[in-house]
Amino acid sequence: MKRDLVQSVRGKCGGEMRVNQYMVQSPPYHSRCSLTDTSEEGPVEGEEPEQKATPLQRLTFDMCHNQHTIKELVIGRRVGFYKVRGEIGYGTFSRVKMAFHALTKDKVAMKILDKARLDPTAQRLLHREIVGLESLRHPNVVRLYEVVDTPSRLHLVLEYAGGGDLADHIYTHGRLSDHRSKIIFAQILAAVKYMHSQNFIHRDLKAENVLFTLSGCVKVADLGFSTRLSARTQLLETQCGSPPYAAPELFQDEPYLGPPVDVWAMGVLLFFMVTASMPFRAETMGKLRRRIVSGEFEMPVCVSAPCQRLLRGILRHAPEDRCAVDQILGCDWLLPVEFSWNLGAAECGGAADSDVEEDVRAAMCELGITMEHLGNNPLGDTRSPLWGVYRILHHRAELAHGADCLPTIRGVVRDPKREGLRAYRGLRHTSKFCSIQ
Repeated sequence: MKRDLVQSVRGKCGGEMRVNQYMVQSPPYHSRCSLTDTSEEGPVEGEEPEQKATPLQRLTFDMCHNQHTIKELVIGRRVGFYKVRGEIGYGTFSRVKMAFHALTKDKVAMKILDKARLDPTAQRLLHREIVGLESLRHPNVVRLYEVVDTPSRLHLVLEYAGGGDLADHIYTHGRLSDHRSKIIFAQILAAVKYMHSQNFIHRDLKAENVLFTLSGCVKVADLGFSTRLSARTQLLETQCGSPPYAAPELFQDEPYLGPPVDVWAMGVLLFFMVTASMPFRAETMGKLRRRIVSGEFEMPVCVSAPCQRLLRGILRHAPEDRCAVDQILGCDWLLPVEFSWNLGAAECGGAADSDVEEDVRAAMCELGITMEHLGNNPLGDTRSPLWGVYRILHHRAELAHGADCLPTIRGVVRDPKREGLRAYRGLRHTSKFCSIQ
């Protein structure tokens, strides 16, 4: 459900804000996205909030009656329940600003898109990104908390990753050590494995889309070119992504399989991590295309032998000859890497759902949000401010229970099941996973 600023404040406060005059009228009523219990009466015009009002009641009262808060909403310093601050990034059609949730105080990233600049192609990419982020929940995939829609802009409220991106890190500090490369690449691999298990193909894996939290956890971002396969044998036709990371088949103007394209991009990423250079470089797009299609690249001697074998297994011209994701997971180079959660789980995390839900209910109760409040809003609606609060608190509870724990590297592989993955090294595209085409 799309709501502009006036409708948003009306839904939150039970009244209408006349934006140009900063005036508020608040007759009692209940909207579909009501922020009050059905048992509560609407606010009486001119009546001050009670001294023991909950944080939710105080916030909604201020959004309707506090002149400073209303002015911030009008000029864009506030968007819904979020206080908007400085710019932290930008894209072709968007700007990314830091923001804080007024209730939970959590820091978020707000991707702001000007609707007037969105052509049909950009609108299609935006829709894909929202669908993908709504559907995926994994420690190494950036989270979508809420979508705030106004007449002129669309705001995507995303998990904040304050550690920068992989490209900036390597450009600043140079190539990564073999140890750190394993930790980072294993997390990228875990994200892609999960996405493929949900039939999502990213199609734009690159260093700029690999973000870090302050604790060093990897977050794969920007699902604008992603697509969800309707059938395991589906072929794709759209030629998209960043050319230096593009697989050879993307230059041949023929239908292609999705998973091998992501695998190739991961190979380019790994090469970039361990060498601080790209495997295929050229001055013009035509020369770059020829180099990629040829599949020939030079391997620096600084790369360890196990990593070299992995790179040569990934960067193969024919998609059917490339390592599958499970083969990569079982290679010599990654075998010492251990995760604190089950890689095969549909939704990975460090805590039982019951523990997380208990923490979320307690936090929502402190804010004055009840299950009846949520019941008055469409279940799981990303455009509902209350479900946005729920998702932020749910993610916070998951983090408190260790959802973002980094993988570790052990000198000896202790899990015999992981040891058994060595068998994958000699396989071609015949595994059960690789039937997702």
